[in-house]
Parts: sequence; structure tokens; C-alpha cells
Amino acid sequence: MKSIILAGGSGSRLWPLSREEYPKQLLSLEKDESLLQMTFNRLCAYSNPSEIVTVTNIKHYSNIKLQLNKIDTKNVVIAEPFGKNTAPAIASTLKYFIEQNSSDDIVLIVPSDHLIKDTDKFNQTVEEGKKLAELGYIVTFGIKPTYPETGYGYIKTKKELSFGYEVEKFVEKPNLETAKKYLDSGNYYWNGGIFMAKISTFMEEFSKYAPEIYSKLDELDFSNSTQIDYSIYEKMPSISIDYAIMEKSQKIALVELQSDWNDLGSWQSLYNVKEKDENGNVLTGSVVVDNVKNSFIYSQKEVVAVSSLENIILVETEDAIMACKLDESQNVKKLYEKLKAKESDTIKLHKTVFRPWGYYTCLNRGEGYLTKTICVMPKHKLSVQSHNHRSEHWVVLEGRALVLKDGKEYIINAGDSIDIPLKAIHSLQNPYDKELKIIEVQKGDYISEDDIIRYEDCYGRV
Repeated sequence: MKSIILAGGSGSRLWPLSREEYPKQLLSLEKDESLLQMTFNRLCAYSNPSEIVTVTNIKHYSNIKLQLNKIDTKNVVIAEPFGKNTAPAIASTLKYFIEQNSSDDIVLIVPSDHLIKDTDKFNQTVEEGKKLAELGYIVTFGIKPTYPETGYGYIKTKKELSFGYEVEKFVEKPNLETAKKYLDSGNYYWNGGIFMAKISTFMEEFSKYAPEIYSKLDELDFSNSTQIDYSIYEKMPSISIDYAIMEKSQKIALVELQSDWNDLGSWQSLYNVKEKDENGNVLTGSVVVDNVKNSFIYSQKEVVAVSSLENIILVETEDAIMACKLDESQNVKKLYEKLKAKESDTIKLHKTVFRPWGYYTCLNRGEGYLTKTICVMPKHKLSVQSHNHRSEHWVVLEGRALVLKDGKEYIINAGDSIDIPLKAIHSLQNPYDKELKIIEVQKGDYISEDDIIRYEDCYGRV
């Protein structure tokens, strides 16, 4: 079996912990592994690591690749030049498999950010779905509702099959009154966004119901690169797999998901899966409380003290604080959209960003410049890279730096500095026994982490 992991989401409802360039699938919310890594490990029960393909936005490519390489370096990551929703992402990845002569294989498609703990029952459901997929169905895995949720789409079933149900229709996120009716009816399921079918079945339905996507697939070529060509991808419509295929196809079947399931789509859903103290609280970090009940309080850096409150969410990171009612945490997305409209830096990246070689902390940002501190751990180095839109100036604060610049080596001691001109091929390295700390000043017409062209990288990000 082949597998596809959809890893293009932003996780805006989990702001400020989830950011645009470091979304929730990269976060370790439940244990030491990220949601992405947990998903990949779960799929290894059905697919070889080289047959698990993760599709993501180019700006997430490096972090996705880095996390998956820790599990198995044979993984494959396909990079979209920009987000186009799930239908073009899935179709392009199916084309990749076809180039590998896999058109008759079954493919399982899963989101990267679901929390599933009971893997044995999940495996059981996959095996049941496989039987229907072999008969030519596109199988969706529905979750039996346990309460009238208004944040999920629903699937209505009709005729019972030997291993599941035929699907009558997909319906949008309902209001509370409608969700209660769905719950009482017994034949509505939450749409978990998990699908399975033969690759050939998917392609037949794309050709029939989404020809504007299907007609562009022949132009894609993954023989030399797993990055999707910009000029081809921009011609595809931005549309979900539900709208493009699932709501139109006559070949849809549903199998009820037997395992636990949580899409961690809000702070309340994260609160629900966490272990609580005697007062119903989930407290993380430097938190002091008095007379606080049924609340989720998270501190990343500062001491957070809370008194005489109930049913709240309070999240502190080093550059943002968010508070809301527990049962209205879906509205965090509205805050996120307001911050996005104001072009706030807090929706993009955390101030401190960890990398395999160490970490950096953004100190100040303005029009055409950014200042950060960079810490490189002993015996580690950054990739050999260049920038098309910015120059850099490095000042060594602690330790000693080995700098490669346009084919020459420079040793820079504490108190010394060096300029990295626009488009210079360079690398910051620390082959010594002490931490290296520098201040970096970036100047240019475009200041972003995606302005990096890598030529060599010991962490597999080229």
C-alpha cells in the first residue's frame, strides 16, 4: 500500500503556539514526537518509508524533511510552490506514484495533524477499508459523533455494504440545532478527511469530475525533483478533494473508524485529550494558580499567575499572550485573521526557532531589516547557501566561527565581524568545542526564511 500525508495546513486555531511557518503538525503536543512524526510512524504499518509521500508547502519543506529524516531518510516530501487546497496536492502526488509504476496500488491518504492513540483499532479499520478499495470504491473513514460538533463537516450514509456503507452525501459544518439532529439520526458521521482507493480509481474520478486538474498532470515531471513546477501548478484551481471529487463521485463508501480520533483543531480539543489535575486543570510551564478550575494554562517562558477563574484558555509564548473562554476556543481563528490583516509578525514565526544545528532568536524587525541572535552548537554547521534578496552582517559574540564565503575560509573570533553580500555562497560553521553565538543583521527588499537557496546540507534539506 502507498500512503500520502497531507501537511499543508496552518493550524490557526492553535495560535500562538502554532504559527504560519511552524504549524501544528510540527508541534509536539501530546508526547516527544510531533503530530507529523506520529502520523508517519502509524503509516509504516502499511507502507515502506520510501512509499510514504508527504505533500506540503515549500515554506514548510525543510522542517518537514528534517523531522521525517529522524525516523527514516527514505521518506519522500513533495513541495507545492504555494497552497492550492487538497485536490491539486493529492492529484499531483498520485502522478508521482504513477511515475513509479504504481497505478494499480491502493493509496491511503491522511492528514498530518490527527491524534490517534489506539493504533491497533486504526489498523483494523484500514484493513476493512482496503477490502472496499479493492472493489473499486473510494473509501472515507467516518467518525461516529459523540456530541453535536459544529466545527466538522458530516457524511450521511445510506445502504449498508458488507464492510461499511454507501455514502448518500457530504454536508457542510452545521449550526448547533442541525448538529443535534445529525447526532440523533444515527446515520451521520464526522468527516475526518481520511481516504483510500486504488490510484487508478482516484485518477478516473479526477478525469471525470476535475478535468481542469487532471489535464495538467501530464505536464508534471518528478524524475529530477520532488518540487512541483510553479507554472503548471498555478493553472490548477484551488479546491478541496471533497468539493472536487467526494461530493460528486458515485463510488464513495464509508467505513466507521474504530479507533480514537482527535484532529486537535482547537485549544478545547487539546484540553480534552490532556491529563488533568484534581481541579480539572491542564497546567504547563511556570504556572501558579489559586481557585482555578477546568482550565488550560500554558506558559512557554514567563511566570503566569491566575486566580479565581474557571473554564478558560490562557497561552503565553515569548512574543504573544492569548486568552479566551474554554468553550469558545474555535474563535481563536478570528483573532488570527485580525492579526493577519494587521500583518503581525506573531502569526508567522516564533521569536526563538530551533534548528538541528542550534537555534536563533529574532530581536527586532523593520522595513527592510531583521536582527537576530544565532547559536550554533559545537561540531555543527549551517547549510551552504545563498540569498537573492538580502545581505547579512555577522558579529561574533561568543566562541569562534568558521565562515565559508565564495570558496574561501575565514576564522572569526569574538568581537570580530564579517559581511555576507547579496547572492554570496556562504556557510556559518562551528567545528570547535564551545557554543558559537553571533548577532546577524539582515538587510534587503525581502526578508523571509524562504529566501534560501541550499547547495549542501548535512541535515538532508537540499
